[in-house]
Amino acid sequence: MTEFIHIVGEQIRKLRKLKSLTQERLAERSGLSYSYVSDVERGTRNISLESLGKIISALGVKPAQLFEDIDELTIHIGSDEIRTKIEDLNALLSERHVDEVDFVIKVAREFLNTIDRKKS
Repeated sequence: MTEFIHIVGEQIRKLRKLKSLTQERLAERSGLSYSYVSDVERGTRNISLESLGKIISALGVKPAQLFEDIDELTIHIGSDEIRTKIEDLNALLSERHVDEVDFVIKVAREFLNTIDRKKS
């Protein structure tokens, strides 16, 4: 059991770092104390299912992702983040007039072309 607690703590730490969160920020997002999050990551605290659920939610991952290989998870998280951003953008534009949407697309396209030219 102790080994499992350490594995869970390590996975939480890896996910937190992958998401570029500090322990303090994860604690804030999850509603748990900083010391609790720290203890969980070190494997010195037996985490409850309720607290685990709060941490998983604060990390913005699916529960099963906690037990996946972090290298593979990087691919999923990246695509999940992009999908979420696209959904946010869609929500912003859905109530707009078609001319406004066309303008935003044109500006975005020009912006990205400028970035691509600077990379070359």
